[in-house]
Amino acid sequence: MDIRQVLMSGHSKQRTMAIVEFVGEDPERFAELMKLFFAGDYRLTQRAAWPMNYCAERHPKLILPYLPKLLACLDREDQHDAINRNIMRLLQYIEIPKRLVGKVYAHAVDLLDNADEPIAVRAFAMTVAARIAKSEPDLLNELRLIVSKHLPHSTAAFKVRAREILKT
Repeated sequence: MDIRQVLMSGHSKQRTMAIVEFVGEDPERFAELMKLFFAGDYRLTQRAAWPMNYCAERHPKLILPYLPKLLACLDREDQHDAINRNIMRLLQYIEIPKRLVGKVYAHAVDLLDNADEPIAVRAFAMTVAARIAKSEPDLLNELRLIVSKHLPHSTAAFKVRAREILKT
């Protein structure tokens, strides 16, 4: 399968799942998908993000070598919101290596605290930050303060996730 050709032929669940099945647990095929994700072309990156998420959710070890580069993407301000959204989405489903926990938490809190970010990015970031903060009382208190600050002006989706954090 030519993953690039499939991605460029359209964006659908059927195409996404075909790529996910093709990649399976194969690190070389996943590397090909990640190369397309990092290629820089907005449409290609956006389309590669969906199967990337499914692959990472099914086989979390595949994404681990790419985490530093994914986190570097979060530092960029010149990219589409879909990149941040998809990176935060996948971080919800994987065990974050200890060496990257601080960096992931910092990115998650920054995205969560930015009212200009789309709600999906902020909601995924909230979940990622909460997973990390559960084992650190000081981080959990910080997260509660940030969430409480944004609660009065938030959407229903934000409030649902926020309630879970505020009651822990």
